[in-house]
Amino acid sequence: MVYQHAYQHVQRSMISLARAGPRRPLRTNRSVTPYLGRSFSRGPARAASDAADQDSTKQGKSRENGEPEPTLRSTVLKMMETAATTFASIAVLGLAGYAYHRYYKYLILEKMENAFKPGDPALELAGVEDGKHQYNHEEHWVPRDEQKRMDDIINGKIGKGRYYLLVGEKGTGKTSMLLEAMRKIDGEGCAMFEAHADLEIFRIRLGKALDYEYHEDYIGSLFSIKGPRDTTALLDIERAFNKLEKVALTRRRSNKSPLVLIVNSAHLIRDDHDGQDLLEAIQQRAEQWAASGLVTTVLNSDEYWVYERLKKYATRMEVIPIRDLPKERAMEALRKYRKQYFNEELSHEKLETVYNLVGGRLSYLNRVAKALDYMKLCENICTAEKTWFLNKCWILGPEMDDDVMDQQKYARQSAAMVLAKALVERKKEMKRTYDAELGHILPEIPLHEARQIMTRADFIQDYDHENIFTIDSRAMVRADSVPMQNAFEEICSQEGFDEHLEGTLTRINDIESLGRTRELTIKDLWNQGKYQLVMQDAWGRKRAAEFSVVEREEDQADEDKKDD
Repeated sequence: MVYQHAYQHVQRSMISLARAGPRRPLRTNRSVTPYLGRSFSRGPARAASDAADQDSTKQGKSRENGEPEPTLRSTVLKMMETAATTFASIAVLGLAGYAYHRYYKYLILEKMENAFKPGDPALELAGVEDGKHQYNHEEHWVPRDEQKRMDDIINGKIGKGRYYLLVGEKGTGKTSMLLEAMRKIDGEGCAMFEAHADLEIFRIRLGKALDYEYHEDYIGSLFSIKGPRDTTALLDIERAFNKLEKVALTRRRSNKSPLVLIVNSAHLIRDDHDGQDLLEAIQQRAEQWAASGLVTTVLNSDEYWVYERLKKYATRMEVIPIRDLPKERAMEALRKYRKQYFNEELSHEKLETVYNLVGGRLSYLNRVAKALDYMKLCENICTAEKTWFLNKCWILGPEMDDDVMDQQKYARQSAAMVLAKALVERKKEMKRTYDAELGHILPEIPLHEARQIMTRADFIQDYDHENIFTIDSRAMVRADSVPMQNAFEEICSQEGFDEHLEGTLTRINDIESLGRTRELTIKDLWNQGKYQLVMQDAWGRKRAAEFSVVEREEDQADEDKKDD
């Protein structure tokens, strides 16, 4: 019984030891925190004890795991490892950024070089691309004497060492000739874009023609590489010219013809400070490229002021004037187009009548050739030109109010009427005003004489901009077109026009004289009072004068009556 009881006791002890697990060594360094009676609020005593427990627990665990204590060498090795990792990250980032930067510069030049390959957006927009419309001289084109020269300039046969300015009235076919020359070579080596008064729009159009994004698609900031700084449109245009120059240099090494850059409608650039800076930048590049044979620049303008602005610094510029078609060629083109569009054979008398009304302006001939009632359209064209001139420049007569004097002085202040009358009178003095082969010979007045007739030098540019008068490359002023000259003659031949014009001029002179007249009121000159004056002429010579005021007899009689 005793043995059985002892056996059960030993068995229970073995089970207890098995549940408890292996024996743990005693922790002699553990601090024992005495139990303190406290409330259930957080306090500094409890926080300190918790921190001590955590530190002691960490130290105990680290020693249990067998980790050695940190030394100076291990610390230095860890620092070197961290530095190597950081350096490697920076090196990889820098190499990736540099590689992307080099690739982006290569991509810019590649895209710009691709812009001068066959096919041009200007041809696609104009609808004269090969494969869509096969234009030729027999059916769709009016051959001109200047076309052969334009073809040679665009395809690079001539033009090295020069840049060109095309000057002519609106609608004479300047842009059409450029597009025709580009079509013949499928736009290879050419880039064409339209100018604009706003420099930002000019910048965008230039970038579109050259396929240049001005670093707007640059993502170098991901590699902490700063791109080109934000700046003005003019500096962006200068950057585009720099890239174009690099492409032209690469092309010259391949023994290819120079690139051709066409700036169409250059007269749309404003004649202000920004516009003059833009023209100066274009001309400087054109002069430089022409000297080195890299790029041939062609500018197209409807107005004279562009030539006047470029003339100052032009050493390699050639001016190509574009005028209306001569009589025989215009009549032949009109006859052929009427036959093609309406299967109508016009007689020589009808063709001559049309030419006498609208002249050899291609824009007018194109409209007349496609009109059902071509005679009515000719009359409408003449009426539209006359209405435009009257709305812009008609005079108000001697009854005009003095408040509109400024308008008369600027809005033609009869200067346009005076110049129109001078052109009509000049035509009467001409020995020949019509040629059997050339057609109309419009009267012309030299630019300096026209300014003298108008008594103002700044008005003529506004008239050129309004397509009332035109100034050619020889600085000769004439009517903008044959219908405009016909309108001048019709207006000046009206009954009472000379008196109306003279009355307007007299009224303007009176108003200006009244504005220059000053009235002086002088008092306190009675009882022999006097004033001394000193007058000085234009040469600085002085002359003294003296005057006094004498009472009128009526005033003296009134004073005598008062005294009596």
